[in-house]
Formats: sequence, structure tokens, C-alpha cells
Amino acid sequence: MARRCELTGKAVLTGNNVSHANNKSRRRFLPNLCNVSLASETLGRTVRLRIAAAALRSVEHRGGLDAFLLKAREDDLSPKAQLIRREIMKKQAEAEASAA
Repeated sequence: MARRCELTGKAVLTGNNVSHANNKSRRRFLPNLCNVSLASETLGRTVRLRIAAAALRSVEHRGGLDAFLLKAREDDLSPKAQLIRREIMKKQAEAEASAA
């Protein structure tokens, strides 16, 4: 399983540990990933995703999973998130067609 956020694409970064004596050794900066269940209002179900804590705050700020996915770039999303995004767009298009 990749250490990558499924919504924002945030991944592992590398750098150096630098000691007081200025010795450098390689290290990894890992994203703060959390397994969460997010509710999709359009689909009427919950979706389990592995996302960064910062992404969870962004989802709340944008007004929920549906709003976040519709505004997100396709490149940043995981294949699972892209599928959910397409389902939401399809469901909304059907709702608009039946309302008109």
C-alpha cells in the first residue's frame, strides 16, 4: 500500500537528518495518513479512504466529500477517488435531467 493521500496526492518526501556536528543522514518525511469513512450526500453512502489529516480539514472546509471531489483536479485523485467522483457527477446529472 502506497503512502499517498487518496484525495490530495500528498506523498513521502526525503531529506536529511542533520546532527549538531553537521553530519547528514537520509531520512523520510511521512504524510499523516488516517483511515476515515466520509459520507457522500449525493450517493447516500459512506466511503472509506486513506487520506492525510490536512486533506480531512480541506474536505470539511469545502463542505463535504462531494464538493471536494467535484472541485479537485483529476490528476491528484487516486483511481478509487476518481471512480467515486464520476459516480457523483453521473448521479447529479441524472438528478438535473429529471428535475428539468
